[in-house]
Parts: sequence; C-alpha cells; structure tokens
Amino acid sequence: MELKNKKLLLISIGILVILILIKVAWVSWGMHGYGSVDGEHKDIMQRSEYLASKIVTSPRQLLQEMPSGIGVQFQGEWALYSCSMYAKVLANISRQYPETKKRNLAMMDSIIGIVISPELRLYDNLRWGEDPLESLDGDQSHVSYLSHLAWIISEYRSIGGQKHNELLDSLCETMNRRILESRALNLATYPDEPIYVPDMLVAIVALHNYGSKYQPTVHKWLVRAKSDWTDKKTGLLVSFLDDEGLQIDDAPEKGSYSALNCYYLTLIDPEFALSQYELLKKHFMQNGLFAGLKEYHDESCWLGMDIDAGPIIFNLSPSGTAFAIGPATYFEDDDYCKNLLRTAEIAGHSVSYNDKRHYLLADIALVGEAIALAMRTNYRIRSN
Repeated sequence: MELKNKKLLLISIGILVILILIKVAWVSWGMHGYGSVDGEHKDIMQRSEYLASKIVTSPRQLLQEMPSGIGVQFQGEWALYSCSMYAKVLANISRQYPETKKRNLAMMDSIIGIVISPELRLYDNLRWGEDPLESLDGDQSHVSYLSHLAWIISEYRSIGGQKHNELLDSLCETMNRRILESRALNLATYPDEPIYVPDMLVAIVALHNYGSKYQPTVHKWLVRAKSDWTDKKTGLLVSFLDDEGLQIDDAPEKGSYSALNCYYLTLIDPEFALSQYELLKKHFMQNGLFAGLKEYHDESCWLGMDIDAGPIIFNLSPSGTAFAIGPATYFEDDDYCKNLLRTAEIAGHSVSYNDKRHYLLADIALVGEAIALAMRTNYRIRSN
C-alpha cells in the first residue's frame, strides 16, 4: 500500500512538473514581442487602460480595491502606491508616446485629487495623530504620504501640468526643512518605527524633480548614503536606519527594499544606480526556471509571507522581482528583464478583455500591477 502511495505521489509530481514546463514554454513563446518599445506598445497600453479603470475613480472605490484583511494602514499605503506608480506610468508613456499626453495629464490630475482626499490620507493621519496636509508648518515627519504626493505632482509638472504648483512648492519646502533639521538627515515613516530607506528615497526623488532649489539637499543625502548607509556585506544601500541615521545591527538586507532603492536611484543618480544594480544582481539574483530576486541573500526561504515582499515561494520575492524590472529596463539589460517578465507572467497569468489587460493577481493586489508597469516603462527615452 505504501509503495502504491509513493507511485501516486511521483505521478502527481510528474504531472505537475509537465504542466509547469508547458506553461513556461507557452509563456516564452508568447513573449516574443517583449524587449522593445514598439513590440510592447499594445500590451503596455492595454495594461494602462486596466489600471485607469481601477485607479482613476473615487477615493472610496480605490480603497475598496485594496484587500480588507490588511487593515486601514496598509490599505492606505497600497492605494497611495497604486496612485504614485500609475502616475509614473502615465508620465513615462507620455514621454515615449507623446500622442497620449493630453489624456494622461487629465488622469494624473484626477489621481492627485484622489491622493489629497481626506479618505486616502486618513491612514497617515491615524498614525501621526494629525492631518499631513494641515500640519505642514509642524515638525512631525509624514514623509511617506507627503513624498509620494510630491513625486506625483512633480511628474505631472514634468509633462506640462501646471495646476498644482503651489501645493508642490509647499510639500517640497516642508520635506526639505524637516530633512535638514533631523539628526539623521532622514525621516521616519511612522512614530516609533525605524527609518525605511526606500520611503526616504521617494522624498529625495521629489526634491530632485523640483529643480535646482533643493539639489544641495539631494547631493548631501547621496554623499551620506554612499559613505555611511551601505551594507558592509553586500555594498547595497541598507533597508533600515535608526532615528540617529545609523545602521541597525542584525537588521536584514531585504531584496524587495534593495531593488526598490535601486529603481529610485535610476531617477536621480544613474551612475550610483548602476553600481547598486550590479551588486543587487550579484547578491540577490536567482536564475533558473523561475528567474527573479530572492528576498534574503544569506538564507533560503522556500515558503513565507511578508507584507512588503508578498508570498515568498522558492526563495523568490514577488515585490523584489517586480522592482528589479525597473533598473533592468533602465539599463537595457534586456535578457534579464525578459526573464523577470517571464517569471511575472508564469506567476501572474495575464488575461485580456475589452482592450484591457492585466495579471490575474491584480484582482488581489492592484498595487502589484501598477508597480510592474511603472518598472517596465522605466526606460531612458529611446526613439521609436
């Protein structure tokens, strides 16, 4: 009886492996157009249409797209990230496909309206005990909310939008003052939590996008980052700092955070970003059937769950793999980028209808769809 059960188990495993191999072969064949802006145009536009239908709506409806089980804070964060990443998509494709700019500007204006709504900024209000937009003269951080809003408006302005310039002025002035007044040259996302370096980088990107006024702060931050905030084992920017701006002993270096850091650096310091990208691949890259990024470079995690990385399976970090597409696209690392997109397709499985396209996983985590498309369109401007 035991031998029979073993045979059935082996047969089941064999069938599963065959199905996976068929899926891999099908996906590889279906991705023949990937790797060029022209070849990806239709797919990018269809995914953008799907995101528009889900994000460019009312604040209440957008928040309802977020999983209820993650709580108010993460619902707010995921909604904010969905907005900022999709705004970046719209700015990217406006530069690459200028005929889309007029419509994209209107959608970005709507996204800004959603982000400044009381409903969306509630999560940050609850954590800090004050409204982030009604306390700009104060000293509390609010860096995550304010930086994403400033980044969205800066991207809106970069393609011709002028409607929210006064708000952008106030946001950047506030963040710059708070950063320079802090002992750490960094701001905490929430009270009584470590400094999350990727959250700080959004603020640095927004200040960089503003123009020359805040370049001294951007330069000062980057100098400190290169000298004081790189991990001794990997050379990558650390994931966490304490409130003094010091590295935290035994804090993990996360693949998802490292990949996101690398993406943001492509927007402000391409040379530093390239060196970080090479280190990211050296320490976190996983090749094979499921190419992607590991969440932990120094240990295996065959099955786990992380609120930022997502479900970790076979060592792979879903968020890390998605974020790695950004620098891979920017540096035209086409083979690796295609491998990352293949893994995303195997795991996410795209569906199309009514001239819209998305990964099925977007029905669970809309923010993942927005992130993947923002990363995929993170190209330096290339001619058609």
